[in-house]
Amino acid sequence: MSKLDLNRRSFLKAAAAMGVIASVRPVKDVLAELITPASGQETHWISGNTLNYRRDGMAKVTGQKVFAIDLRARDMQGWPAQQSHALTIHIPRADRIYEGLDLSVLGSDYQPDVLIDAESIAADGVGMPEPGFYGEFFVKKGQVSPMLGHPVAVAIWHDYEKFRVANQRLRFNDAIFRFGAEAAQPPRAPYVAARYVRVQGEDGYGEDRFSPMKNTVIWPQLDEKGVHWPDSSHPAFGALMGESARIQAEMKQPKDGLRAFARKYYSQSIEHVAMEMENGLAWYEQGSGALHMVAASQAPYGTAEHVMHMLKDSKLALNQLDYISSYTVGYGQKEHHPFPFYVALASLYAQGRPVRLALDRWKHFQFALKRHPFDVETAISVDKDGKFHALTCHMVGDGGGVTNFSPSVGTVAVTAAQSIYYFPESDLSTEVYPSIGVTAGSMRGYGTVQSMAYTEMLVDEIAQEIGLDAIELRRRNVLKSSMKNTQGASPSGHLRIGEILDMAAKDPMWTERAKRKADFEAANPGLRYGIGFGAVQKDFGTGAEASIAQLEITPEGRIKMRHIATEIGTGSTTAQLVAVEPFLGRPADDVDFAVNHWDNLPLHTKDEPYTTPQAKEDELARDPTWTPRLVSPVSASNSAYYFRHATQQAAQLLLKLCLWPAAQSIWSGKEGGGQLLPSTVTEDMLEWRERMLVAEGLEPLSLERLAERAHELGIVTGVCVHAFNRWAWAKADFTVEGIKFQAMIDALSVQYGKSAGEAKKAAMKSGGYAFIARDKVYYPPVQRTNAGTVYYAPCATMVELSVAPGTGKVNILSHKTWLECGTQIVPELVSGQIQGGVAMGIGHALYEDLPLHETGPGNGQWNLNRYHVPRASEVAVWKAEGVVLPPLSRTDPPKGMAEVVMIPVVAACVNAIAHATGKRFHATPVTPDKIKEAL
Repeated sequence: MSKLDLNRRSFLKAAAAMGVIASVRPVKDVLAELITPASGQETHWISGNTLNYRRDGMAKVTGQKVFAIDLRARDMQGWPAQQSHALTIHIPRADRIYEGLDLSVLGSDYQPDVLIDAESIAADGVGMPEPGFYGEFFVKKGQVSPMLGHPVAVAIWHDYEKFRVANQRLRFNDAIFRFGAEAAQPPRAPYVAARYVRVQGEDGYGEDRFSPMKNTVIWPQLDEKGVHWPDSSHPAFGALMGESARIQAEMKQPKDGLRAFARKYYSQSIEHVAMEMENGLAWYEQGSGALHMVAASQAPYGTAEHVMHMLKDSKLALNQLDYISSYTVGYGQKEHHPFPFYVALASLYAQGRPVRLALDRWKHFQFALKRHPFDVETAISVDKDGKFHALTCHMVGDGGGVTNFSPSVGTVAVTAAQSIYYFPESDLSTEVYPSIGVTAGSMRGYGTVQSMAYTEMLVDEIAQEIGLDAIELRRRNVLKSSMKNTQGASPSGHLRIGEILDMAAKDPMWTERAKRKADFEAANPGLRYGIGFGAVQKDFGTGAEASIAQLEITPEGRIKMRHIATEIGTGSTTAQLVAVEPFLGRPADDVDFAVNHWDNLPLHTKDEPYTTPQAKEDELARDPTWTPRLVSPVSASNSAYYFRHATQQAAQLLLKLCLWPAAQSIWSGKEGGGQLLPSTVTEDMLEWRERMLVAEGLEPLSLERLAERAHELGIVTGVCVHAFNRWAWAKADFTVEGIKFQAMIDALSVQYGKSAGEAKKAAMKSGGYAFIARDKVYYPPVQRTNAGTVYYAPCATMVELSVAPGTGKVNILSHKTWLECGTQIVPELVSGQIQGGVAMGIGHALYEDLPLHETGPGNGQWNLNRYHVPRASEVAVWKAEGVVLPPLSRTDPPKGMAEVVMIPVVAACVNAIAHATGKRFHATPVTPDKIKEAL
């Protein structure tokens, strides 16, 4: 997959090349009541600087149409009120030739009005965009399906009652599929394979002998016969492969003074269980060739562009695309999923009627993206003092029937295997293969729960084997600030996982665990008691993050914000509003999120931030309107750190270019230089107290007064910034009104106040803004993409549980989580993420499991009746505790933490079961049957 998301300019360029008038816009543009009540914009979510509830909270609890699944054709302005209803038909097996459908079970009264299959779309030249990533639309007659659950057709009914009856008759009815002879799957090449080898130099801080950062990542040859790793004679990879062989040999036969511990683990496939199932609504006007669609996606531009490519070479006209991006939620499941294309496809054949396509929970299990299952082989060598020497990890994943994000999930997973530890040497490799299973893709944790949780299990087992306290072993090997990770990069900032370990080691639950175990088991005969611990640190970001934020101050002193952030359930829109308060004195008043139109920043890009040769990028960067990437989708826990960075850069510049000059004008406005002349105040002394701007002992100034003066002066009153990060922030030099400064952004536009002179007004020709060409830009080197990651959020969890040996039932008694996430923008949202993450981790550790292949969800027989999602009674709701470390400084940035909080609880649960039962488990979930068998 070449692009994670597109920007508007590239999107429009692609549309123009295909002769399409195209737009991507938020659903609020066509659904006026979204979040905004009749009396005006919601204002009660915050009182002063106190958050009362999430900004979208009132809309949700009062039943407003917030999510895409809530919408119908009658809700959309300008659409016909009546809609049709579509149904995807999914094949339940992948071992026989598919020969077509037999819908006689529907009789003559309930046959679909339209049936779309591979033959009908082939006749019209309609095809799936990027089939190597998404797969084909349908299984063709005469072929074996590449996977279980793949669609063979989309059926459409114009009458709802007929649709409802037909759906009931078709559900679980495998007799509708006509199969021919048995057929084997054709051989397919692996989706990815990669190896990361590092050998330190003199110590963990200096230059490495070998590392991906210094040298390269090893990419083997892939074909239908499998993975072909290079040997030691390879011109590019030979030396690294030689080191890999040495590390592997020494792990099998350790040097004197070392012991090696190797274990095999299994991490299962699981379902996202997103509350909003896959859905969409679309209307294709046959006469005009206009396609209108509402879809739930974390990457709206990429999805919209791919819809255009569906029809690029077809007989069906596409002259206009109106893509409406709605709220959604899905823990990553709505990131580059193929379902929106089926929505668009259904509309093309709905005979001019709006059509709704929505999966029920059965079909959602059968077709929606899953978490990758992995077989994991991890080994650690340790000396007599409990110091780790080497780490090896080999991960083999099942990606299901379609490539999707398997290549990046596989590499992210194995590079996270080091967890919180420093290893002088490491050899990490990953392979992900195709199968007939349901496609695996993006999901909360993005591969790291499949590696770090199992490293934590091994570390706990090593501690027991060598007779050392499990937390003490972790403390002796913790990765410290400026040490290298297994890719050879030094993580950003001060690493504070050591502080968390110190706190956990002193917690009474840990120090008194022997007594607690004895007391509990004495008081509860027949039950066994255990305490377990897990600690990890999770990266956030993709290595090429970009964000845009705009802030304006009106003459009346209201703060207006426009932002690319889209709400997907995490509360990011609330957080962005609050993020401006340290610089502007209060949250933004008027907001516009999910903004896709940025004419005030006339930037362009090919969106190749990982692969552009360095010399070529240096040449491109001479153009002040070029950037490596324009926008990022909402993913990878990127809003709190990366999106917030753009927000606060805009706020800081507004303080610098607007409020500070306005304050100086007011403070110096009286005879003899006013109160400012005798003062020594400088810009860095500015601060807000009780919504008044103060500095030194000067008169406090309200935002309203400052705004009035700024507009009178005609100085900057609005800024729009673009920020880019490639495991380091781009920065650039600018000159605005004679003021030279450097900012951690790479593009800037400004708006001048209402009394600006004619020259300034003439300069505001880019969407009402004046584009400021940067004087010089400093982009992080492309080589930094080999770093894997440098931004981490650490987290640890301790779990207290009991086990009933007779039934194998595990009962979570309590749990405590320690998290370090920098400055909390909205503490209530952090708390919510901790609670939800712990619940998901408990589900992964103890309950949730999807069998692979024939007995798994692809056969269409799975729902929540047999898939165990943890209930409130199973996650110790009333015995949960969360501790968030205070920030190191007032400028400590917030960290992306939505993913990390679900990972350590997995290891903590399994380690606690080992403490309770004396048995180690190496595959999740640890079910009652497994416990009974072990005991």
